[in-house]
Amino acid sequence: MDLIWTRFFRTPSDTLLAVADEELLGKVLKDGKYRLEVSENFYKEVLVEDDALRDLLSMCTVANLVGKRCVSIAIELEYISKENVIYIEGIPHAQFTSMV
Repeated sequence: MDLIWTRFFRTPSDTLLAVADEELLGKVLKDGKYRLEVSENFYKEVLVEDDALRDLLSMCTVANLVGKRCVSIAIELEYISKENVIYIEGIPHAQFTSMV
């Protein structure tokens, strides 16, 4: 079963959700001008399945996503569009913010 790491960060005005496909944790992705460290400190807190991620995305105001599974779920739910996804070493990465 494929799982996804999630971690919430809360400030008085925002709730940020960091999301990474499980197999990417600990990797450093580099491609041209982009460098993304999929660090345990930022992404690793709770391991979830796809359905739980769908619920968690509805609870955040900002999200940072890295990985094919989590980015495709965010696209499916229309939090992001395919045109706003960047690829680093072929791995999709996207961010969004919601104005509530």
